[in-house]
Amino acid sequence: MLGVGGADGRRETRGRERDCVALSSFPLPSVLPLKCNETTEWNKERFSGIGGEGSPSGMAPKPLDYESLNENVKKVAYAVRGELYLRASELQKEGKKIIFTNVGNPHALGQKPLTFPRQVVALCQAPFLLDDPNVELLFPADAIDRAKHYLSLTSGGLGAYSDSRGLPGIRKEIAEFIGRRDGYPSDPELIYLTDGASKGVMQILNTIIRSENDGILVPVPQYPLYSATISLYGGSLVPYYLEEEANWGLDINHIHQSVAAARMKGICVRALVIINPGNPTGQCLSEANLRELLKFCFQENIVLLADEVYQQNIYQNERPFISARKILLDMGPPISTEVQLVSFHTVSKGYWGECGQRGGYFEMTNLPAKTVDEIYKVASVSLSPNVPGQIFLGLMVNPPKPGDISYLRFAAESNAILESLKRRAHIMTDGFNSCRNVVCNFTEGAMYSFPQIRLPPKAIEAAKRAGKAPDVFYCLKLVEATGISTVPGSGFGQKEGVFHLRTTILPAEEEMPAIMDSFKKFNDEFMEQYEDYRGYSRM
Repeated sequence: MLGVGGADGRRETRGRERDCVALSSFPLPSVLPLKCNETTEWNKERFSGIGGEGSPSGMAPKPLDYESLNENVKKVAYAVRGELYLRASELQKEGKKIIFTNVGNPHALGQKPLTFPRQVVALCQAPFLLDDPNVELLFPADAIDRAKHYLSLTSGGLGAYSDSRGLPGIRKEIAEFIGRRDGYPSDPELIYLTDGASKGVMQILNTIIRSENDGILVPVPQYPLYSATISLYGGSLVPYYLEEEANWGLDINHIHQSVAAARMKGICVRALVIINPGNPTGQCLSEANLRELLKFCFQENIVLLADEVYQQNIYQNERPFISARKILLDMGPPISTEVQLVSFHTVSKGYWGECGQRGGYFEMTNLPAKTVDEIYKVASVSLSPNVPGQIFLGLMVNPPKPGDISYLRFAAESNAILESLKRRAHIMTDGFNSCRNVVCNFTEGAMYSFPQIRLPPKAIEAAKRAGKAPDVFYCLKLVEATGISTVPGSGFGQKEGVFHLRTTILPAEEEMPAIMDSFKKFNDEFMEQYEDYRGYSRM
């Protein structure tokens, strides 16, 4: 055993001194003066009693006790996996069949994965198969070639980190896709790959929000990723309401009013979010809408965040998807060169539905080089987005082409999914509109229906007695009676006194009529129980 005072002890001391000198060369954060004196004094008392009989009866909060947590964490609310989901999970454990329509998770509701991308990723995950002499008996030649291509882009296969921005070869494929879509070239250096679009949204909001005085304009109803992330990063959500009576249309005057009201409160509005097609409302923005929004951003010096993850999910011909980037560049200078835009896309939606693969990207337009460098720096903290998700992105933007061995099968599978989703959108909209005290706009795009439920006063009173929001009360009764798990409209935001629920259109097409019959039976019985004709919640 070495003595602390001997030669070995002196060498150890000198070693620690060298370590201290080395550490001092790193830029460490400034140390704030200790302010938790009560806890410090309690710790003295606590440790002085170790080994003795008298330990303090009152325990001071530990750092990860609830009362000690970051208050922003407590403010986060995410209804998609909230009370209704937890209740549905409990019922499922008790043996009740649950239809989880609360989240846009296509494969969980029976959608089959597209064959070609799964073949390519399977070969990338198990590259030894490429050396098997029988590989061509199991996989088509174009899938084999594509797997070799993507493996050649990595530094050591799917198990190796990539560049923090994503594999350069895949970013190049995405840039080429964007160029074909919009008619304008895209720079791969301004495209960052992420673990799903949500991570990209969170990274950009974290970059924008500096304090609670920074506001983000968000459409209401909205996808709660935005409200949750704004709360987490300590910003302020500035709502602008969509007009349900105009098929969830956009009124630019309402946005101006929202900005003016926020500024009266001392809030600096720094960004505007659009979700196109809409979640949960399913509407598609027109070219005129996008022009108005871009002009507004130019006038108000606001960055536009374009959530375009449902761009493949279009179920009507009147309003096809048009990217915000295309309209921005169509408008020409000074708007096309001055408005800052960040656009988001993913493999989780469309006819791919690969939610669990966590592949997403964002593209930056008109951001200064120094800002891009800062975003790169923060991305580097996480080292690398997951590589299989990146390969799915490459396959999404560069699918089989006419003449390829796998093209006909790929086209047939993807078209069948989209056509079925279109039929399901009609089945669900018509089903809701056939129900008593329910009204629903048609789902033009995305994956959801957002019907308004006209709740009788007696139901609202019963909800109040139960300590529940009225739409939560209704949705809890629904899942307990039918097993249909939805999300109450209050989780997305809605006008005062108006109530909705959100459901996906993703259950299997052959099951949809039975699901809607079950909903109709429940709803009619619910209304019969609570209706007294004294007035309704519906505006």
